[in-house]
Amino acid sequence: MIRNYLKIAFRNLTKNKVYSAINIGGLAVGMAVALLIGLWIYDEFAFDTYHRNHDRIAQVMQQQTLNSEVKTASAVPIPLARELRNSFDADFKHLVLSSWTTRHILTFGDAKFTRMGNYMSPEAPAVLSLNMRKGTWQGLKEPSSILLSESTAKALFGETNPLGKMVKIDNKLDVKVTGVYEDLPYNTELRDLRFIAPWELYVASTDWVKAAQDNSEWGNNSFQIFAQIADKADMEAVSAKIKTIKSDRGDKEELKFKPEIFLHPMNRWHLYSEWKNGVSAGGRIQFVWLFGIIGGFVLVLACINFMNLSTARSEKRAKEVGIRKAIGSARTQLIGQFFSESLLVVAIAFVFSLVLAQLALPFFNEMADKKMAIPWASSWFWAAGLGFSFLTGLLAGSYPAFYLSSFQPIKTLKGVRFRVGRRAALPRKVLVVLQFTVSVTLIIGTVVVYRQILHAKNRPIGYTREGLVSMHVSTPDIHNHLDAVRNDLLKSGKVVGITESQSPTTDVWSNNTGFTWTGKNPGLQADFATIGVSFDFGSTVGWKFIDGRDFSRTFSSDSSGFVLNETAVQFMGLEHPVGQTIQWNDRRFKVIGVVKDMLMSSPYEPVKQTIYFIPRRAGNFVTIRINPGSNAPEALAAIEAVFKKYSPTSPFDYDFVDAEFALKFAAEERIGKLASIITVLAIFISCLGLFGLASFIAEQRTKEIGIRKVLGASVTHLWGLLSMDFVVLVLVSCLISSPIAYYFLDDWLQNYPYRTELSGWIFIAAGLGALLITLLTVSYQAIKAALMNPVKSLRSE
Repeated sequence: MIRNYLKIAFRNLTKNKVYSAINIGGLAVGMAVALLIGLWIYDEFAFDTYHRNHDRIAQVMQQQTLNSEVKTASAVPIPLARELRNSFDADFKHLVLSSWTTRHILTFGDAKFTRMGNYMSPEAPAVLSLNMRKGTWQGLKEPSSILLSESTAKALFGETNPLGKMVKIDNKLDVKVTGVYEDLPYNTELRDLRFIAPWELYVASTDWVKAAQDNSEWGNNSFQIFAQIADKADMEAVSAKIKTIKSDRGDKEELKFKPEIFLHPMNRWHLYSEWKNGVSAGGRIQFVWLFGIIGGFVLVLACINFMNLSTARSEKRAKEVGIRKAIGSARTQLIGQFFSESLLVVAIAFVFSLVLAQLALPFFNEMADKKMAIPWASSWFWAAGLGFSFLTGLLAGSYPAFYLSSFQPIKTLKGVRFRVGRRAALPRKVLVVLQFTVSVTLIIGTVVVYRQILHAKNRPIGYTREGLVSMHVSTPDIHNHLDAVRNDLLKSGKVVGITESQSPTTDVWSNNTGFTWTGKNPGLQADFATIGVSFDFGSTVGWKFIDGRDFSRTFSSDSSGFVLNETAVQFMGLEHPVGQTIQWNDRRFKVIGVVKDMLMSSPYEPVKQTIYFIPRRAGNFVTIRINPGSNAPEALAAIEAVFKKYSPTSPFDYDFVDAEFALKFAAEERIGKLASIITVLAIFISCLGLFGLASFIAEQRTKEIGIRKVLGASVTHLWGLLSMDFVVLVLVSCLISSPIAYYFLDDWLQNYPYRTELSGWIFIAAGLGALLITLLTVSYQAIKAALMNPVKSLRSE
């Protein structure tokens, strides 16, 4: 029987090629979208599961009350690790002190590369369960050792065995390669970890780190601690135990910040990384749910098309149903027949969806910043795919199966056209309203996402980023010859400015407390972004002064001078800031100038109160402004020649500041691109549904149209008559989708302190766009019916 069902189903598909192509194409697109979104969601939930003990690994984090608000950060002091070991040793299997993942120069012979890496405690390889290709997890126990990732080892040594070879870090530290580990996968937060050097080497070679460790500086929150809890320990219980460890054992000066320590599990790093006033506010998990719902809706839209197109052909299959019932077919057999057709269509669509997904996957990966692959060899994938297809077939075929099998054989075999009541059309109209409600909501959402991105991009940034080149400096060579480097570059005519800073132009690397000024509330624990810069910083980046002057070498007192941004002046409540004295711990500084806010961090957040000063230590970054009249490649060549002259052992790596600034919009732009593509596909699928319903209506009203034409109705009048039903449905969709879109988008925009507005024209434009798309879609069927010869439609009367 099943074989017979499938044979008839296949004959019906080949007989009605256009109908079959639309049905299969719509379902294939919907299933391909659902498949890609399903892979994306799986990859999001699979983040960091590469590490064998991911469910028992956590980052030690802290919360402090600053500026009357609870701030959450992963930066912690060195002594905290010692206290955790001493007081809670039974609760932890491993504790790992770590620097931040930053760029360093690795050199072997003539080979020199810049790679991201960390200094970490010897337990790090065991905690991260690194897959060692050569050597063992014990490699970091030697004080002058290094573990390299497989790709880094190959870049430095080629196919030669690297074990025992000597490598130089930042042109100053000689270390021996004691291990090579497999590169960490792309879906892990530590994927940029290209080498690991011992923590003790970091301490021994960096004076300020040594001071922080030797002097037990509880206030120096400049480090990371990773922990693996004991096998039988509970993560939440251990986190609760250590909550007051810093306030109980730390410096009494820290008590005023009300510090609280807790564990942030690795399983939550990727999806739950946002905090608001000390409370977890989610993170990427909101996008997981969002795209999961959108993927489900797109698939439902495709299933709705199947239903609409099947009912549109109902009149043609009415006699078939009548004959089958007349010769003894039970309704259950007819339902089985229609379900078999549905499952055959879905099976073919599933095959095409796999092809579409595979073809689209490289493009999708690039947009979503992923490195996913369809797991062809996974039995779970095929089980899920086939099960998913079966359920889709049942969902898509349910309405046609039960609807078509309900036809009465007496009426159909008498030659009477199959008629239904007014309410019979209601389900189809509801489905079309649902389709366009989803589509219009997606249109509005996509427009708002792009408006938010554009709003942030057009925000004043307080300096001129075009023509700025930034270089992370890992060695002291350039700093030690900065004046000579500046003179050579200016003489070349290719450069008009060069400066050093302790933070990149597009980020803030340092925040500090301990500031006192006239009029300060004694109970306020304030922190400021603190940017150490050289004298030429302002003239190089082009910041804009509101009051006072820039740093100058002609004033020796400027080494104890501050330049404030306008937010700092407002935060401190200073009416006439220039000339006032601010105390920073035990040093006194005089305000020499006030500049407009420089947008250095997130373009969606308010600019933080910032203090610029001349530091005692060298800067980590060199920023150069290319002469506007120079060719960029030629200018870069000139810069490289000068840098090679004074730092011949360092690779020449640089970033354009405007490109670095553009990366701040990457996450939102990816969301916008994905949303726009899904929106286009949803509209395409919805239009197929409209096409099906237009076919159905035109088929039902053939004789009415013929009579109207005989009585003198014009083609334009008939087109309007047939199109009006769809216009009403789309208007209802707009009325439903607008409040839904407003509710969710307004909630989404609340995540951005600096945000665009939900203007009424967006909803109006989305509605008009949907109406235009509707008219274009139904016009073909409406005009075709209006042009039909009335003689053919009325001759049977």
